[in-house]
Amino acid sequence: MSGEDRNDFILSRRGLLGTAVWTTVGGLLPASATGAVMNSGAAPAAALKDWSAYVDLLKPAGKLNERTGFPQDDQIRAELYRQLVMNIAQSYIWYFQSTPEHPDWMPFENSIFLLQPNPDAIYHIAPVSGDGVYRISGYRGTNKVMGFAVGRGMFGTQDPKPGFNNYDADGLTLGKDGYFEVIFSTERPKDWTGDWRYLDAQAGDIMIRQFAYDWGVDVDARFAIERLDKPPLKPRLTQEQIAARLDAILGGFVERFSGICIGYQNKVIQDLGLNVMELSGFEDLGNSGEWPQKYFRCIYDYQPGEALIIETELPKNCKYWNVQLNDELWNQIEFGYRQSSLNAAQAKLDSDGKFRAVIALEDPGVANWLDSGGHMRGMLVGRWHGADSYPMPTIRKVPLAEVASYLPADTPRVTPAEREAALRKRNLGLQMRRRW
Repeated sequence: MSGEDRNDFILSRRGLLGTAVWTTVGGLLPASATGAVMNSGAAPAAALKDWSAYVDLLKPAGKLNERTGFPQDDQIRAELYRQLVMNIAQSYIWYFQSTPEHPDWMPFENSIFLLQPNPDAIYHIAPVSGDGVYRISGYRGTNKVMGFAVGRGMFGTQDPKPGFNNYDADGLTLGKDGYFEVIFSTERPKDWTGDWRYLDAQAGDIMIRQFAYDWGVDVDARFAIERLDKPPLKPRLTQEQIAARLDAILGGFVERFSGICIGYQNKVIQDLGLNVMELSGFEDLGNSGEWPQKYFRCIYDYQPGEALIIETELPKNCKYWNVQLNDELWNQIEFGYRQSSLNAAQAKLDSDGKFRAVIALEDPGVANWLDSGGHMRGMLVGRWHGADSYPMPTIRKVPLAEVASYLPADTPRVTPAEREAALRKRNLGLQMRRRW
């Protein structure tokens, strides 16, 4: 930010904060909130248990193995247990780091929290209350897509329902160096003339999505969130509040999060079968109908010695597109050290303008190899974002040894050395991004 912009920001900030009254009534509050009882964000009172009782709360989650489709496969069972531990780590951040009164951005889906992130994306989420007044400020960066999604709460904390509004950061007033500040509330605050976005009264979170094409080169956004109608001093959690959060994590979230994802993948198998494509908006998992993105997806399934060929036309105009592979439990397959996803900048198109990719356990030598990392079933997910059309890809199973005969003669190929170089670039680019 330039010195001039910084001075303007400080003055506007002082002016805004100077009018704030840290009670339920103040110049920053919408008129409809005057006199309202503000959400404390405190969990219901609960008695603190012995540690062994909390461990016991986790035991029912083991029964999810019966729903995986592979209950006799110890490898899948081990990966389920790993996923449950991952859920514990993720839930600690949501339940203990941040509250609607004292929000902070938390890492959501990424290369560690693997329940279906977009490999090109960086997700951050903050808890909010629909009766609050929040300011988000920061720098836009240069990622292809950057925007705000208002939802009901972090995925997995409750049964999924459609979210609320989506706001593209490019619709904000951007200053020098891409600086922005925007207020979210149910009504525009009195005397605030800057950017404002509606916050639904039932809102439970704001999520920031960023999609990059060139990992580690595209500049990730920087941003902060603050609640303006509450005092900044954060109180110490009581033992009752801690106990309630432990109950919610160990007796609820850990099993629910995996259960939702396993159940959803099973439903797609039941509705579509295997290796059949469809288009979806994922509204049933919390996406808002405003989200300008359609997904193509299928449950891929194949065996050693086989391969799957994906083929599709491309939209004439599309702000962003990609394709990725998930595993049997809906985890995104390792994407730093394996090419389990491709985006428009990474993919190589054939001379006819089509995108073709090969899913296989072994490297078929084509540039657009989608490496399933030893997994032979999972969900393929692709995205058409900001597109003027939504082509439906095809998928077909072929013998791995005959892949070349099913592809155009000029399909781009790579040598082992070129593959290694691409993987090294991919991994370094991922590590350069802001994931935490």
